[in-house]
Amino acid sequence: MIKNNFWNIFFIFIIFIIDRISKIAIINSTEKFGEKNIEVNSFLNLNLIWNDGIAFGLFSFNDKIYYNILTIIIILITLIILWMITKTTKFEKIAFIMIFGGSIGNIFDRLYYSSVPDFIDFHINNFHWFIFNVADIFITIGVLLLIYLEIFIKKKV
Repeated sequence: MIKNNFWNIFFIFIIFIIDRISKIAIINSTEKFGEKNIEVNSFLNLNLIWNDGIAFGLFSFNDKIYYNILTIIIILITLIILWMITKTTKFEKIAFIMIFGGSIGNIFDRLYYSSVPDFIDFHINNFHWFIFNVADIFITIGVLLLIYLEIFIKKKV
């Protein structure tokens, strides 16, 4: 099984490692320099926040029981995505691999830090978009690819 899925596992691992390296770098730089908001240019800041909800801080709760239930739900959905990787081919498989790789990166943080470090902050003038991380980028690209495939590529019945 591992031999047949080597490339799938490899790409999931690469996504996870890229995410981990980026998060460790931002956490270490904020601890070293004491800055939680680093201005990169006029439209991008590296602004470390800790997200205990899901995408874009939705469903953030102060109570640990809700956090734990949410984490269990996320893990179950991620296992379904893993199953989908085994049942799909071509671009669908790539999309699910991207979603799975990003998801395990964020699950790792939820279990290790009890929160997910988000730090990429795009802004125009005083309008700031949601702050996100590298795992979120892979998840979003995977979801957009699935939407594109569903709308434009799949044959209509």
